[in-house]
Amino acid sequence: TNMLSTISILAIFLLFGGTNGDSVTQTEGPVTLSEGAPTILNCTYQSSYTTSLFWYVQYLNKAPQLLLKSSTETENQGFQANLVKRENSFHLQKRSIQISDSALYYCVMTDTVRRTAGGAEHKP
Repeated sequence: TNMLSTISILAIFLLFGGTNGDSVTQTEGPVTLSEGAPTILNCTYQSSYTTSLFWYVQYLNKAPQLLLKSSTETENQGFQANLVKRENSFHLQKRSIQISDSALYYCVMTDTVRRTAGGAEHKP
């Protein structure tokens, strides 16, 4: 018999730093896929500041680890993510999903301006 392997992916969004109208919206999980199928996990954001976006992956019984970040590499372990500023998106894609990709995926945003300023500047 030919058994179809399925993969469960749970996507979660996180926002680091203050909110002030900033937000991250992501594919609501869990997502179940067949092995070898293409996949895309959506991540869109709203921010008034310069932002950095990250995808983290957390495998079963492991700590989260950085998968991709918007400022440098855009491919890792077959996953790709491109920051499209005009669409405010940083979607995670993979052409052929594998059983070993079963995990939690987190889209994380930080705003670099306020984090860098660190409250040293006061504007009334």
